[in-house]
Amino acid sequence: MLKKIIFWLIWIGFVTYAVIFAPPDRPDTLELIKNLSFGQWQGINPLIIALFNIMGVFPMIYSCILFNDGRGQKIPAWLFAAASFAVGAFALIPYLALRDTSSQFIGRKNAFLKLLDSRITGIFLSIATLILVFFGLTQGNWHDFGQQWQTSRFIHVMSLDFCMLCLLFPTLLRDDMARRNMKDSLLFWAIAIIPLFGALFYLSVRKPLLEVDGDGIRGQQISINV
Repeated sequence: MLKKIIFWLIWIGFVTYAVIFAPPDRPDTLELIKNLSFGQWQGINPLIIALFNIMGVFPMIYSCILFNDGRGQKIPAWLFAAASFAVGAFALIPYLALRDTSSQFIGRKNAFLKLLDSRITGIFLSIATLILVFFGLTQGNWHDFGQQWQTSRFIHVMSLDFCMLCLLFPTLLRDDMARRNMKDSLLFWAIAIIPLFGALFYLSVRKPLLEVDGDGIRGQQISINV
């Protein structure tokens, strides 16, 4: 119960900060979002382009865990996962506050869950993220980014949202590792303390889900070729 209260307090604080204390929106925010969304990137700082696209990768990272975690929950995980593509951690924190600890995957994997469970998906996301990070770090203008962070609510909140998503991932990690019979505490902490790339590494090397039937008997582990 204490953990749920903490998550709700974090969510309330995050929303309050974004609405009241973050810098005001700039007149060109909607135009910037439209251009970023449709690949019209000319004249936009590569750091902002990279960050915006990574904020699209992060919901995919969480989806690779949320959709199997949701099998053991009373709430529809897909709803929060889908909303996270639009509002990031603002949608995921309520899920973390409402969910219960679940260390088993009940039932069988359908084609969609097999795709999310595949190491190939983790490797693909890792490669995409590496390209985005390399592009942003080598081509971006940090001085311009700092100015926009101080004057644009969109850039400011998106940056904080990125940090929040990095910090929240370990809260789902332990249960997901338990569902895969991965009980290495050193591995858990190694993944947990590395922002973004720790999560990507985990998705690229984790064992396949252990399926459990309705009586709690574990089915045969399905191997995934990579």
